[in-house]
Amino acid sequence: MIDILLDTIIDSIKLLPFLFITYLIMEYLEHKTGEKAKKVIEKSGKFGPIFGGILGIFPQCGFSAAAANLYAGKVITLGTLIAIFLSTSDEMLPILLSESVPVYTIITILAIKLFIGIIAGLLIDIIGQAFKKKKEDKIEQEIGHICEHEHCHCEEEGILKSSIKHTLHIFLFIFIISLLINFIIHWIGEENLASLILNMPVVGPLIAGLVGLIPNCAGSVILTQLYLEEVISFGSMIGGLLVGSGIGILILFRVNENKKENIKILTILYTISVLCGILVDFIH
Repeated sequence: MIDILLDTIIDSIKLLPFLFITYLIMEYLEHKTGEKAKKVIEKSGKFGPIFGGILGIFPQCGFSAAAANLYAGKVITLGTLIAIFLSTSDEMLPILLSESVPVYTIITILAIKLFIGIIAGLLIDIIGQAFKKKKEDKIEQEIGHICEHEHCHCEEEGILKSSIKHTLHIFLFIFIISLLINFIIHWIGEENLASLILNMPVVGPLIAGLVGLIPNCAGSVILTQLYLEEVISFGSMIGGLLVGSGIGILILFRVNENKKENIKILTILYTISVLCGILVDFIH
């Protein structure tokens, strides 16, 4: 029990720099930048999935949390958010490197995640723009809605103080949820999770996708280890790792008030991941 508590504390503390930097940037945009800077952000949105996909493949849990916050603030598009979630690597890369997996295999996995993330993100944005009604009124950035949601009166405080306050609020939320999740994983056991996925060509990616939905780094750790132990197929691992976005989904449900939209995003993420996992299995 003590080990679980310590692991949860360490994992949560690792996220603090990412959370703080994200809120610092958002507070700066809200307090200091003018309409010109906001227009630049809007105009660069169509390239968001490309940059988001590339940044997402770096091995860390925090970038997906940053993306969730930026999406809630209407700074990035839905396609950019999906691209980041799909390409995010979490703990996969460190595990593969520590297990001396061939470089070619590692590059292949990263390339698949990057390719699927960028293509899916671009398509989602294109489809979204096609169905979006034309509006004459200027779209206003909504970074400030997070402040209103937290009732912190950030406009009356400095950028640093309000950023710290947001960071601590989210940190506490992550810690509590992650602690509960880690207890559940410890209670069920990794072997039981493995037995659910073993020898199931099509069902495997479906179940692996559910494991990937675990809203912390545990999902990617479990899936990568199960693949290295030849318990699950390559496609199942890809499907689970694609849907696994660290604590990004958890943060999205925390900061984005539109719960129906959050469920839609979760459904899109899971569907794309599972279908790609099944396709990879057939090709592989």
